[in-house]
Amino acid sequence: MSKHRTPLRYPGGKQRLAPFFLELLVENSLVGGHYVEPYAGGAGVAMELLLSNKIEHIHLNDSALPIYLFWKSVLYRSDELCRRIYSSSLTVDEWKKRKTIVQDPLGHDELDVGFSVLYLNRCNRSGVISGGLIGGLEQKGTWKMDARFPRNELIRRIEVIASRKEAITLQNWDAERFMLEYIPMLPENTLVYCDPPYFEKYGRLYMNHYKKDDHFRLAKVIQDKLARKWVVSYDGVPDILEAYSDRRTFLYDLQYNASKVYKGKEVFIFSDNMKIPTHSSLSYIDEALDLGLSS
Repeated sequence: MSKHRTPLRYPGGKQRLAPFFLELLVENSLVGGHYVEPYAGGAGVAMELLLSNKIEHIHLNDSALPIYLFWKSVLYRSDELCRRIYSSSLTVDEWKKRKTIVQDPLGHDELDVGFSVLYLNRCNRSGVISGGLIGGLEQKGTWKMDARFPRNELIRRIEVIASRKEAITLQNWDAERFMLEYIPMLPENTLVYCDPPYFEKYGRLYMNHYKKDDHFRLAKVIQDKLARKWVVSYDGVPDILEAYSDRRTFLYDLQYNASKVYKGKEVFIFSDNMKIPTHSSLSYIDEALDLGLSS
């Protein structure tokens, strides 16, 4: 599988998990089926599975309007978006302008918002859209704001994704509504991957984030109402482990680089009807599986 498919950067980005998701697809006879992300974000796994022809159709949803408008621009205004990328001015003044647009998405053209999301994602530290500029406002750091803005490569990725737009459905729904109303209409051979905002530490990483009660309500919706095979990933904190205590889970080590390196635990949680591979191609998942799945 390729190194990068999505144009967006995300701390702890999930595309590296694509080989494991392919194993889940194979184990559950879902290859060639549908794949869903109610919290799309950078959609790293989705794009990898689609562009490597492992999935027939992907369904992306993000309740954050700017993120949705970025993906809408990729799919339906890709030529204009690519021209913006090619000609964009990488200056602090332009960065300030893009930040203002993302903060007020309803007051601007959809393409302006979509491009501004990409601009901030590529120019900010660790891809955090609400974060600080690489190199700082004085641009005196070792790395400058253009360090993660490879114009030609970004254009290539967008063009490839846009060429498959007929196999991509995009929504801007509340995630719980999406799970309750949209997913039940999909074919039985559908895999759902829920990667909600984390419970602790990372509220600033997301354009939308949950309070404690929201996480517990979401856990109930997923476990009681989500009508397809599903996988959930979270930070492996006691509250989340308790909320999903009746499901099969495993913890694995994860390293983030969001302004500073952070090492922590992440947990995978599986629906009861999901068959789980006994061996994984990902070494850190191998280590977790060797300890045995908890129930």
